[in-house]
Amino acid sequence: MEKIDFTGRVAVVTGAGAGLGRAHALEFARRGAKVVVNDLGGSTDGVGSSEAAANKVVEEIKALGGQAVANFDTVATVQGGENIIKTAIDAFGKIDILVCNAGILRDKSFVKMEEETWDIVVAVHLKGTYCCARPAFIKMREQGYGRIVMTASASGIIGNFGQTNYAAAKMGICGLANALKLEGAKYNIMVNVLAPTAGTRLTSDVLPPEMFNTFQPELVTPAVMYLCSEQCQDTGFYINAGGNRFFRSNIVTNSGVIIENPTAEDIAANWSKITDLSGAKFFANFMELTLDSGGVELVRPPK
Repeated sequence: MEKIDFTGRVAVVTGAGAGLGRAHALEFARRGAKVVVNDLGGSTDGVGSSEAAANKVVEEIKALGGQAVANFDTVATVQGGENIIKTAIDAFGKIDILVCNAGILRDKSFVKMEEETWDIVVAVHLKGTYCCARPAFIKMREQGYGRIVMTASASGIIGNFGQTNYAAAKMGICGLANALKLEGAKYNIMVNVLAPTAGTRLTSDVLPPEMFNTFQPELVTPAVMYLCSEQCQDTGFYINAGGNRFFRSNIVTNSGVIIENPTAEDIAANWSKITDLSGAKFFANFMELTLDSGGVELVRPPK
């Protein structure tokens, strides 16, 4: 296999002061990329700030012989996202790769989920992905090349107790990627989604100890390297990674039924056919789904 090399490429990694982001940033540098290490330096629930975490990773990269600069802006505002991308342009002249990794947790059961707890998690994860991806996408479109990896979670794709705010934000990121992949395709901008599982600050009280100790962040990073490479020509994929396991999740749709002049009772009578996922398939965009009529069963309810 051809070695994946990022010499001449500029990568921005948000939330790169520790955990997954640090692992990604270091590996980009080892493979020749110039790296912007973004980290606000706050706590796992989004409180406070510090320049220490990002600066430490920059020093680690320089010790490896690589090139890196730090950025301390929040991802959760438009100005912050623009400043993060501007840091790459000012330091290295361009941006080729964006890994949206920054995140926080404020887990609570839904009944106890106050508006502030909901809003801040959605702001960092979903809005934060928008705030960084938009200025990066503009630059990538101008140069006709780009790779964007957005970090989602199985908590959104599958669900997880006590994480309604986090799960909603993460599934929103999947929707953002679903649409942006279509806008980026003709500009050679690949937009993919990573759903990682790793022992980090965020998961220290979430994962069982045996998983926390074995699911190292570095075991996720190889998937990011491939998704951000020139070799990767796929877009809109959800790739799960953790503990040496890599697999794809997807949203599929069945053929369903067509019911003439339907009533609620007709829906009930045909519920098993409406919900049967055997033979379900993936559609690359909304129009493919809308125009597809293959295998649809026509049901004429008795009069």
